[in-house]
Parts: sequence; C-alpha cells; structure tokens
Amino acid sequence: MKSAPRILAFIATACLLMLFFFPLWRITLIAPQYPDGVTMYIWIHQITGTSPGTLQNINILNHYVGMKMIEPNSIPELSYFPWVVGGLGLMGFLAGIINRSKFYLSWASVFLILAILGIYDFYLWEYDYGHNLSPTAPIKVPGQSYQPPLFGSKMLLNFNAISYPATGGIFMGIALILSILASWIRIKLNKLKTQS
Repeated sequence: MKSAPRILAFIATACLLMLFFFPLWRITLIAPQYPDGVTMYIWIHQITGTSPGTLQNINILNHYVGMKMIEPNSIPELSYFPWVVGGLGLMGFLAGIINRSKFYLSWASVFLILAILGIYDFYLWEYDYGHNLSPTAPIKVPGQSYQPPLFGSKMLLNFNAISYPATGGIFMGIALILSILASWIRIKLNKLKTQS
C-alpha cells in the first residue's frame, strides 16, 4: 500500500505516453455510398485515416458543403501537443520519484485542467469547421451545419458522423484516473501516518 501511489504514477505516465503511438480520437462517416465508413484518426501530431487517401476524400466531401479543407500543417495544436504530453509525462515521472502528496496533486490538477481545455479546444475546432461554411458551396442547405458530435453519433444530411476516443484517448483517460487515484492514496497515507 505504501508504494501504491508511486506504482500508479509510473503506470499512468506509461499510459499517457501511449499517445505517441496511438491516435487520440477517431471520427467515422458512414453513408450509403460509404457503407464501410471513412474514418479519420486525430493524433497529437498528425491526422491520418484508414487509407492514405482518407483525408483527401473527406476534404472532397467537405468541399461540396462548403466546409474548410482539413490541412494538418495549418493546425497549431498538432505542433505543440506532443510537447504538452511530454511535459505531463515528465511531471508524472517526477511525482513518482519524489513521492509527495503536493507533487501528485499538482500533477493530477494540471492534467485534469489540460484535458478539459483540450476537449473544449476540440469542440471549438469542430464548431468552426461545421459552421463557417463557404457561401459558394455547390450544395447549400439553409440552416444546416455540419459540426460532428464531440462524443457519440449525429446525422449530417445522409452521413452518420460517429466520434469517440481512439486507443490513445482511452489510454489518456486511464492515465488521468490513475493520477487522481495516486494523489488520493498519497494523501490518505499521509493522514494515517499523522494519526499514528
């Protein structure tokens, strides 16, 4: 029990660093003409798809309804997210080494705040792409926006847009829970030590 916070911190750090190897989020579009779906994977440093031409296909579809092109090089988050994740990983590793409640709590708090800000930033990104449409779009449907759901599925004309965390996002969620758990156990252990 005494070493539990430290072990949890190291496991959480390892889970968090999985974001360098697995995508954070996935958005799939399913329609009669795409029965198998077109899936876009959002990583912390790039955007990919189920095939090399996925992003191009999505941009072609977006063009018809006036949505902006998705250009990974023009998305600033993809350049600094790896540094943010690396910094959080370093904080987790140091919290495990130092093994003090203050460090665990600081790490978990920063992690939670950044996770909330990241989700909000993703929502704004989706909103911008789904609402700021070109007035010269070949297909215009009055009152129609094309913002994919943040979490879940939503019909956009004849496309079912499905948005969920991908493997890296699941690892990140586990890391966040473990960081909070490590803080809570460390604080409990300190209280027990003070009482005895």
